[in-house]
Amino acid sequence: MRKQLLNIGHRGAMGHVPENTLASFQRAIDMGVDWIELDVYAVDGELICIHDDTLDRTTNGTGNVMDHSLAQLRELDAGDGQQIPLLSEVFDLCKGKVKINVELKGPNTAAPVVAFLEQQCQQGWSPDQLLLSSFEHDQLLAAKAMNPIFARAGLYYAEDPNFDFLVNTLEAVAVNPWVDDVTPELVDAAHAVGLQVLVYTVNDPVDISWMRTCKVDGVFTNYPERVGGNS
Repeated sequence: MRKQLLNIGHRGAMGHVPENTLASFQRAIDMGVDWIELDVYAVDGELICIHDDTLDRTTNGTGNVMDHSLAQLRELDAGDGQQIPLLSEVFDLCKGKVKINVELKGPNTAAPVVAFLEQQCQQGWSPDQLLLSSFEHDQLLAAKAMNPIFARAGLYYAEDPNFDFLVNTLEAVAVNPWVDDVTPELVDAAHAVGLQVLVYTVNDPVDISWMRTCKVDGVFTNYPERVGGNS
């Protein structure tokens, strides 16, 4: 029997708790997600979880993320008194509970993220619990070159996915399209070449139902309770 829709907490459970914070990831875990998704930048030799390249929307800071030191970033309020978390803190929180999709967002994150994942796999994580994704497909290619064991997924927005690139060059396991671009034909075409379809960002119950009809494999959602579990 085909597994039901994978429930992927988008930046945790950001419909309820400030995104990309430990509190948001914990809420998603409490809601029974299969995976969490997060966004990563590399600053001062550390990996941090934040989505935008600027601080203004998600913190009480201003300006570009990369114009600040790690110490300055860690002093900011990322919502409800939460810090911008280190990726290592998120992995400690999630270990043995959920799988993690790491989206490469910041410049030159492929190398430090792969090195970090290799270290985590020496400490109890398994490659099959991890997925790398990005709109920056060159970063995914760089990650593949460093260590192909970590699965990859290409993100697309308002464009047709390049299945030949995904399958034959990136050797991806999934395509991650925008919800408004999903059709049954796209899903069938992806499945025909062996790719899973993981769709972002699916919040409306009508869209969630349509994703089930289209037979996608999973959805990224700000409201995990609307997707439900796989029992």
